[in-house]
Amino acid sequence: MSRKKTYIDSGVLITTFQGVQSASIRANTILNDGNREFVSSQFVKLEVLPKAIYHNQLDEVQFYETFFAAVSHWVTELEQITQDAYQLACTYALASMDALHVAAAVRLKADELITTEKPTKPMHRVTQIQIFSLGL
Repeated sequence: MSRKKTYIDSGVLITTFQGVQSASIRANTILNDGNREFVSSQFVKLEVLPKAIYHNQLDEVQFYETFFAAVSHWVTELEQITQDAYQLACTYALASMDALHVAAAVRLKADELITTEKPTKPMHRVTQIQIFSLGL
């Protein structure tokens, strides 16, 4: 049985680390699911690591680095991703970072993108990939 290719956006990682909301339990369950293969992009790293590093929050940095070490595939075609993201943003009225995450997940042929964006947000209009919300 093949594992489900899952793209996790930065909000899911932050929610999991903070561990204060019921959504963090759902996020933790996803991150520890052995039937998932995680794929990611430098955009996720850029959203979570710099502040944690700057503020010397070593437990948080270690948490993120542990997740990134488990990622099996990284998107590398950044020029193509930005072009794809632009098209997605124009088509679905996505915020720029959301468009980059969706474009990266689609390029990586992910089965799903898991986000903390509410189901009412434009990201959930996208039809190229299944998008699931932790329902914050």
